[in-house]
Amino acid sequence: MKRIVRDHKVRNFHQAKWDEPIIFELHKPGERGVEVPQAEAAIESTVGDGISRIPDGMKRTTPPALPEIGQAKVLRHYLRLSQETMGSDFNVEIGQGTCTMKYIPRVNEMMIRTPKIMDLHPLQDVSNSQGILEVFYKLDLAMREISGLDKFTFQPSSGTQALLAMASIVRAFHDSRGEGEQRNEIITTIFSHPSQAATAVVKGYKIITLYPDADGFPNIEELKKVISSRTAGFVVANPEDTGIYNPRIKEFTDLVHEAGGICYYDQANANGLLGVTRAKEAGFDMCFFNLHKTFAAPHMCGGPATGALGVVDTLIPFLPGPIVEYDGTSYDLKEVGDLSIGKVRSFHGVAQTVLRSYAWVRSLGAEGLRQVAHTAVLNNNYLYHKILKIRGASAPYVKGNRLEQVRYSWEQMTQETGVTTEDVTRRMCDFGLHYWTSHHPYVVPQPFTLEPTESYSKEDLDEYINALQQISDEAYSNPEIVKNAPTRSTVHRIEDSSFDDPEKWCITWRAYLKKTTPGE
Repeated sequence: MKRIVRDHKVRNFHQAKWDEPIIFELHKPGERGVEVPQAEAAIESTVGDGISRIPDGMKRTTPPALPEIGQAKVLRHYLRLSQETMGSDFNVEIGQGTCTMKYIPRVNEMMIRTPKIMDLHPLQDVSNSQGILEVFYKLDLAMREISGLDKFTFQPSSGTQALLAMASIVRAFHDSRGEGEQRNEIITTIFSHPSQAATAVVKGYKIITLYPDADGFPNIEELKKVISSRTAGFVVANPEDTGIYNPRIKEFTDLVHEAGGICYYDQANANGLLGVTRAKEAGFDMCFFNLHKTFAAPHMCGGPATGALGVVDTLIPFLPGPIVEYDGTSYDLKEVGDLSIGKVRSFHGVAQTVLRSYAWVRSLGAEGLRQVAHTAVLNNNYLYHKILKIRGASAPYVKGNRLEQVRYSWEQMTQETGVTTEDVTRRMCDFGLHYWTSHHPYVVPQPFTLEPTESYSKEDLDEYINALQQISDEAYSNPEIVKNAPTRSTVHRIEDSSFDDPEKWCITWRAYLKKTTPGE
């Protein structure tokens, strides 16, 4: 059989379109998927009907407003939605920059679906939870080696929640020393994730923001000017969201420590650093890793995620509890003590996510983790040098190698053609590819942020590069093609004015009905 060779450089893609209603609109009163059987007489005579013993105050006065729908319709509904969705299992997902979208080993997914994991409950007695507690403890040990820090908790359910926990620890630490009122400032950088400033504000801190020097590095001279006896802490990502790594970071943390502040490290994306640099040697007192990024657990549409939070010895008493300890014979859940910031969420972490990451770390070992970093950096720099050859694209600030990602700019192309980065976002959908711009506000003009990780081949990267090249060619030859995109996607354009109008927000079906049904 003659092999067919594809001669075009971009994928001939067309998104499935079903005009699928939301599941509440498929509701048909009286329709059922499963009839729940009534309790048999022998069972009811022994334990009751299962309802009458429930206190009246815990019973609903009206049934829940759930959609009534048959099994076949439910199956079709969700399969159709899945065909209208792009994700890391469907396309070259290097465009979700800063989120470290990598391949999730399917053997790990099979493992977390065994009854031994699926039937676990966090309220089980520790005597019959030894296996999963051992996994928690041993992943803690691995994280200590990777970071150089002394103890980890897996309680935070996200990177932002880990940042909130770290800001809480900063507050509790200074309060314990009688300096809580005096030390009311947190220093961060403009290219770090917005959650760093936001979580510190939640804890009542004033934010001091460092802007970059001409090469894009945080300005150390500006840091020297703002450090004072009011400094509570310094929080930074390194590399920042531009992909620029600050090689002088130890000078920054030393200056903050001299002033009595605590340094904490956003390592949500540590994919380019594994086995190469550690938080300890950079002078940080705390750091967190997103297991759902660097450590090959899925994002799961925002959950269940885990922001693994590590601290140095002096801050262990402030950790949220409980944490897993081992006495040489058995594993146990221990509360930290009176200085603890308290829980930042229920229980002590998502067991399935922790198990996935533990399996990934054990399968790779120390050398494998280091190879992840080397490959991710290699892939990123290949992409970097190719994209800089595309007309209208640039990468502001320091020239040369970047780490695991880059925040690029279409500023030149926008000035010359009128095509914006949002236009490119929609046009990429026509090639079955995802593309992310940046956090708001846009500090880099007309941004787009790419992170290829270690999972993608040269062929994958070339497909993505070819799509960007074609869009650039279209922008300069016939810009209306790009401006009117997408033409082969599920939704042509999104009317997004409601995003900034709370009166139009409808987070739930009930909220939607209240805002759209007259008289409600």
